[in-house]
Amino acid sequence: MALEPQVKAVLELVAKANRPAYNTLSPKDARQLFIETRPASTPPPPQIGTVRDLTAEGPHGPVPLRLYRPAGVADATRLPACLFFHGGGWVIGDVNTHDVLCRQITAASGASVISVDYRSAPEYKFPIAVDDSWAATKWVGAHAAELGVDTARLAVAGDSAGGNLAAVMALMARDAGGPAIKFQVLIYPVTDVMRETRTYADFAEGYLLTRDSMRWFIAHYLKSSDDARDWRVSPLRAPSLASLPPALVITAGFDPLRDEGEQYAGRLRDAGNTVDYVCYGGMIHGFIGMGKLLDTAQRAVAHVGESLKQAFR
Repeated sequence: MALEPQVKAVLELVAKANRPAYNTLSPKDARQLFIETRPASTPPPPQIGTVRDLTAEGPHGPVPLRLYRPAGVADATRLPACLFFHGGGWVIGDVNTHDVLCRQITAASGASVISVDYRSAPEYKFPIAVDDSWAATKWVGAHAAELGVDTARLAVAGDSAGGNLAAVMALMARDAGGPAIKFQVLIYPVTDVMRETRTYADFAEGYLLTRDSMRWFIAHYLKSSDDARDWRVSPLRAPSLASLPPALVITAGFDPLRDEGEQYAGRLRDAGNTVDYVCYGGMIHGFIGMGKLLDTAQRAVAHVGESLKQAFR
């Protein structure tokens, strides 16, 4: 396994920029840094249809959502839908930082995408992000008709911390008896914050996401170390992963989170679920949003889109 040349070039640009590590900043400054640096690697947005900002009702107040529909589809047409939970360690990121990726998934899948702007830590610690995400998931199911959504064809997806939340939503929907989730897309997900795997040590520094930054994110998200044992934080520790929707699990070869993503895919498969596990060996954490600089990011988005199409057929 070797870094792809385009990834090497990205890492050289990052090193030359000498930007501060997230773990050396306040959450406010880390969010601003993420917003400022993301456009450098984000591709132009594809043409899609309508985009609407909405609000779901939640136990901690309103939860902002952004609804995307593909081009050329009548407003009255009920489409399959994918709830998307953005990454950023539960601390940084929002619907705007992941707007282009959601547009890409909409265009690639032909489905509606509903991006969830859950509350961020440390202002809102666990389980607030889970509560917001679950409220949004249930709200979409309850308001499907007005959203132009087919409740028989719902998926959840997310990257990194958002992949964590997507996995948790699939588990919660199973246990609650609905909404029925047809498919889950977990892009380099966080699945176990109780322990650090070998890839935490192997890729601790120099590959964009660092071990110290992950520790910083986790410390801001949790109220106490006891929260790490909760399967809603560490879904790899859920008592059972049986009877879950089919999954696409994507990891990156040079990512501290690679091992736990692979382990989650393995546990899903061992529990009798259908799993498509893909490790993009020459990639780093966050690569799927870097389509301006990485050709492989575009291929990964296409894979996500095609997987959703197949799941919704």
